[in-house]
Amino acid sequence: MARGFIYLAAVVDWATRRVLAWRVSITLDAGFCIEALEETLARHGQPEIFNSDQGSQFTSTDFIKVLAARQIKINMDGKGAWRDNVFVERLWRSINYEEVYLRAYASVSEARAGIGRYIGFYNSRRPHSSLEGRTPDQADFNPLLPDLAAA
Repeated sequence: MARGFIYLAAVVDWATRRVLAWRVSITLDAGFCIEALEETLARHGQPEIFNSDQGSQFTSTDFIKVLAARQIKINMDGKGAWRDNVFVERLWRSINYEEVYLRAYASVSEARAGIGRYIGFYNSRRPHSSLEGRTPDQADFNPLLPDLAAA
């Protein structure tokens, strides 16, 4: 954006790289992260473990309460250990280089719309080499069947 910053929170399924929910905000409070988390839980069910970095929004009492109330185990990346959260770091890189850096958003609503379009593309049309050329939606809705010949 020409002025200011916009922050993006996304919940990503590690197995399929699919973005399950996302939100943007102009502040780094925990509210927008909690909204994305609650949408994910409502739409996709409860994971056994939730992984995040150690950002203040994810270590806040309000965010932790949502996970603790559902007895979801919490795993936080080590400080400065980008490899611990490589799937989300790759998503940020893709969004930035394939969408954000190519646009000059005039407003938060314009940024939200552009990022939303990109995430739709990312989930449904962008193939991933780590998914054998499938999209995250294909990996989520049509998992590879085990090789029956090996049985």
